[in-house]
Amino acid sequence: MLVSFEDGEWRRFSVKPYLQFPAYQPLMEPTRFMAAHVLNGTVAWPGDIDISPDTIYITGVRVIPSNS
Repeated sequence: MLVSFEDGEWRRFSVKPYLQFPAYQPLMEPTRFMAAHVLNGTVAWPGDIDISPDTIYITGVRVIPSNS
């Protein structure tokens, strides 16, 4: 997923490595994965699934948007 942060940074983050863990396995269903939204500053999905913004920022790959 491509995530923008308040400081202007963009990060490309892959959830794929997390899908091996039971808590994230529901995200293998495309419809559920596409239901991602921001909840209190965290990327979240239905079913109480979320990923810390710190994890996304630290492990995500920095991306420079094409419009900059």
